Amino acid sequence: MLIAAVAFGEATGQELRCNVSVSGTGIKGANRNLFRNMQQDIYEFMNNRKWTEHVYSQDERIICNLHIRLDKQISSDEFTGTIQVQVKRPVFGSTYESNLLNIKDKDFRVRYVEFQPLVFNETSNRDNLTNILAYYAYIILGFDYDSFSLEGGTPYFEKAQQIVNNAQNAKERGWKSYESERNRYWLIENVLNKSYSGFRECLYNYHRMGLDLMSDKPEEGRANIAESLRPLQKVFRRRPSVYILQVFFDAKSDELVNIFSKSYPDERSRVLAILNEIDPSNGSKYDKITKSDGI
Repeated sequence: MLIAAVAFGEATGQELRCNVSVSGTGIKGANRNLFRNMQQDIYEFMNNRKWTEHVYSQDERIICNLHIRLDKQISSDEFTGTIQVQVKRPVFGSTYESNLLNIKDKDFRVRYVEFQPLVFNETSNRDNLTNILAYYAYIILGFDYDSFSLEGGTPYFEKAQQIVNNAQNAKERGWKSYESERNRYWLIENVLNKSYSGFRECLYNYHRMGLDLMSDKPEEGRANIAESLRPLQKVFRRRPSVYILQVFFDAKSDELVNIFSKSYPDERSRVLAILNEIDPSNGSKYDKITKSDGI
């Protein structure tokens, strides 16, 4: 049973244009109305809450998707499953939207009671569902702001980090360092860790100095994207297994193939050398760059 994404026209809201889908295919005899109401409540929580002090027009809102798959019902109001978070960023001077984030969180254990409002408290660990939703709202904002100004997302990443700090006594997984090397704790730790600042430098240069130039100055924009990978290479050489590298390439590997398939031979070879070093798991995908005609 897959519930269609909620799209109730224009929300009254704020920074996010967040589509939400909730699937209960893994739960036999599930209450379909409960999942519909959960979906609607999450949609309203994400879109109608004001997350920043800035004023957004309808066209400026950040395009994002939450795909929630519930696999098990533990009790009448407690569920486990996964949440996938996808964020898109418009590219200046074009209709193209770039994947900014595509992350799947397998530590999704929440309580949901029909007809009770979703309440988030920034200073306590009251509710795991709203903690997770608010955490990802701030992650979405942080990534988006970082792509427009160098480390511009810091205030929102710090709010996400505060949610992690508040949840250190939570019984649910995903918030603690020792539970996994790829969870909510490590995502925000990696992003804010100064040792990996090259990741955020890459986010800015890749998007603002690279993609945003592509419509008017494609060669310059592409060259800047190639150069933006060098700080990421430094992060890899410091710690090859760091989580944010996987996060970056989960969102960007296909786009990188499309960008550099249209490149000059020497530029392609330089980019391929970096990509094959820092993202070897996608090596077969990057082979498509060499097989293209280029310029």
